[in-house]
Amino acid sequence: MGNTIETSYGKVHGVVENGLHLFRGIPYAQPPVGTRRFQPPQKPEPWAGVRDASRFGSAAPQGASMLGPMLGLDISDTNEDCLSLNIWTPGTDHTRRPVLVWIHGGAFMIGAGSQTLYDGAVLARRGEVVVVTINYRLGALGFLHLNELCGDGLGATGNEGILDQIAALEWVRDEISAFGGDPHNVTIFGESAGSISVATLLGTPRAQGLFQRAILQSGSANFVASPVQATRVAEAFLRELNLTPAQAGQLRDMPLDRLLDVQQRLFLSLGGQVSGLPFQPVVDGQVLPRHPFDAIADGLAKDVSVLTGTNLDEMKLFGLMDQHAKTMDDAALVERCKRRIPQADAGTLVNTYREARAARGEAIVPPELWFAIDSDRSFRYPAMRLAQIHRAHQARTYAYLFTWQSPFLGGVLGACHALELPFVFGTLDQPMLASFAGSGAAADLLAARMQDAWIGFAHSGVPGHDALGEWPAYDEAHRATMLLGAEVGVEHAPREPERRVWESAR
Repeated sequence: MGNTIETSYGKVHGVVENGLHLFRGIPYAQPPVGTRRFQPPQKPEPWAGVRDASRFGSAAPQGASMLGPMLGLDISDTNEDCLSLNIWTPGTDHTRRPVLVWIHGGAFMIGAGSQTLYDGAVLARRGEVVVVTINYRLGALGFLHLNELCGDGLGATGNEGILDQIAALEWVRDEISAFGGDPHNVTIFGESAGSISVATLLGTPRAQGLFQRAILQSGSANFVASPVQATRVAEAFLRELNLTPAQAGQLRDMPLDRLLDVQQRLFLSLGGQVSGLPFQPVVDGQVLPRHPFDAIADGLAKDVSVLTGTNLDEMKLFGLMDQHAKTMDDAALVERCKRRIPQADAGTLVNTYREARAARGEAIVPPELWFAIDSDRSFRYPAMRLAQIHRAHQARTYAYLFTWQSPFLGGVLGACHALELPFVFGTLDQPMLASFAGSGAAADLLAARMQDAWIGFAHSGVPGHDALGEWPAYDEAHRATMLLGAEVGVEHAPREPERRVWESAR
C-alpha cells in the first residue's frame, strides 16, 4: 500500500505505515559527483515514470563513529550520491500542516537523516505536522575552504554543506504542499552540528524566508571558522596529499577512501587548533558574508521565532574518551584551562565554578569542574549569547536547560550531549537507547512534554502548553529558562555566575 505524489521533477511512490505516509530518499539535488564534487548543489534532473520512495537514500561519505552504536547512530550505506530527504506526513491532502525540517548532527563528519534515532513518526502523528529529515555533504566534501588558496583551481567555498541544506529548504518551499505541508510555516531544528547549522542559517542572507521558526539543540554560532582558520585546514589537507594549491583540481578525481582517510587524520590532529572542528561553516564572504553572531545581532533573522537550549553536562559524553580528565587534580585543571581557554583567566574561571557549584551543593572535584567549564564554554554560553542578541529583535525567543540524567554506567554521563534526542523524537523505545537515555513513566512523561513543546512551537512559535506550564520568553533582564528533567519548571537566570564569567572571556 502506498501513495504516488507528483513533484516538479517527477512522480514518487511512498508507503503507508501505521496511518502515516512515508517518502524516503527523495533527491533534492543532483548527485555531487565528478565535476560536481566540491561544487554548489544543482537542482535535480527530472525523471520519467514513478520513482520508488520506500527506502532511505545513502548517507554522506563518512568514517566510523566510536559513539554511534551506543546511541543508535550506526550507518552502513554511504555514497557521494547522498543529497536526499525523507518525509513523514499524516496525509497527502491539501491540509497546510506545520513542517519540521531536521538537520542532523555529528561534528560535520558523521550522521544521516535516516538514522533510527531521528524517526519522524511520533512527532508527525502526535502533532499533526510534517517531519522532514535531510542528508548533506560532510567533512572535506562539504566544508573544505579552497577558493582563497586555490582560486580557479578548485573554487570550493567551504560552505557546500550549508548550501546543500539551503537547497533542501528550497525543495521544501517548492514541493512540500503536495505532501500536506505548509511551505509558509517551516521550522528548522537540529542538534550539535545540526544546531550549529541552524545558527549559521539564521545568519545566512540567502536562507532568509525559507523558514519561520528555528530550534537549536546544543549548538550555536561559535563553531564557525574565519577564512584564516579554514585556509589553514585546506593547506594541511593538500599537504597530506602532497598537492600544491595549483594541483587542487585533482581532488575531483581523488579516490574517496583517500579523502576520508586524510580528513579523519586532520580531525584528530587539528581539532584543538581550529575552534574544535576543522570542518565547519566558514565566513567566506559569499555564502556567509559575515559571522552569524554579527548578522543575527543586526537583525538579519528578526522575523524568525527561536527556541534554543543545551544539556547540563554536555561534555561528559566526550569524557568517556578523555582518560586524563578522570585523574585530574587542581593544578592539572588550571593548566588545562590555561592551555585550552587562553582568552580566560584560568584561576578566576576555576574559582567561579568551584564557588557557584559548592553553593548549590554540587560536586567540585577537578574532573567535575572541568566538564562543567567545558560544557558552558562550548555549548551553554554561546547558546545564551545567541538568545540574548536575537531577543533584541524578536520577542518570541525562548531558552531551555535539559537536566535529565542518563543511567548509563551508573550515571557518569549526567545530562550529557545528545541525551535529549530520543525525548524529542519519541524514540526512547529503541532497544539501544534504553541504557543510555533511560525508560519508565518519568522518562515517558518528560518525552511527551518536550514533544508537545516542540510541536506547539512549530504551530504557533510558543513552546508552553498546559502540561508544561507557562514558558516565558527569554530576555536580558530575567533570562527565563525552562528546566527539562525529572522535574520541570521555569528558573530565572540559572547558573548565572558561570554565565557571567564568560562575558569577559569571549
